[in-house]
Amino acid sequence: MIRRWATGAAVLALAAGLSGCIIVASDGGERIVVQEASADLGAPAYVSLYTDAVADPKRPAEEVARDPLRHPAEILAFAQLAPGDKVADVRPGAGYFTRLFSDVVGPTGRVYAFVPERTMTRENPLADALVAAYPNVTRVNGLLDAMTYDQPLDMVFMSQEYHDFHIPGFNTDVAKMNAAVFAALKPGGRYILIDHQAAAGTGISAVQTLHRIEGDYLKREVEAAGFVFEGESAAVANPADDHSLNVFDAAIRGKTDQFVYRFRKPG
Repeated sequence: MIRRWATGAAVLALAAGLSGCIIVASDGGERIVVQEASADLGAPAYVSLYTDAVADPKRPAEEVARDPLRHPAEILAFAQLAPGDKVADVRPGAGYFTRLFSDVVGPTGRVYAFVPERTMTRENPLADALVAAYPNVTRVNGLLDAMTYDQPLDMVFMSQEYHDFHIPGFNTDVAKMNAAVFAALKPGGRYILIDHQAAAGTGISAVQTLHRIEGDYLKREVEAAGFVFEGESAAVANPADDHSLNVFDAAIRGKTDQFVYRFRKPG
């Protein structure tokens, strides 16, 4: 039997501090999806913060159009984002999540749009547009495997980016990158990773050909840096994806099977 939570239920369950297991099946095999959240996210006000951020009229229409596939309110809830949080959004692109983070963390929070040195010529203008539009957003440039910030962080977030950093052209030592994230976080800080699922047992062999990474492989890498795995959201899982296509293939683009992992720095 395949069990998946409906969109609204996922937000409410997370906000209520509930936990559970979901079996997600696909041609690539079954996996157990653990969803859990701490009780401190139980305040209904947090749910309204997430939904208000998604409903913000400042969001570009093209980003709003992607919401049914990206499930932003569920992602915000699973990430346990709170007012006042200091957050790094690594390679934010045009700012789909950066805008949402900015709204939720509010004037006492800070969102760092981290743009790697390798891609800053192309991506800095996008980050600078976010800085101009949102007073609590700051652009940061640096090396992925030596990233630093001017204060300890509550969360580091990467969406559909982690697999790329295994591609040789990025010249990134992923183990050192995870160690840098660990060092940047406060004790108890969260590391949230969303990426395209690869077939079981394939590790990082498809990061360049299909732009996918095996979730279990990623999990082992992150845990090796000292993080504790807390659970997975099924918000953007797709059991119909057999993990065989490039994520940019028209048959699957925007609808890939994706994992959403939450790791925590002990303390």
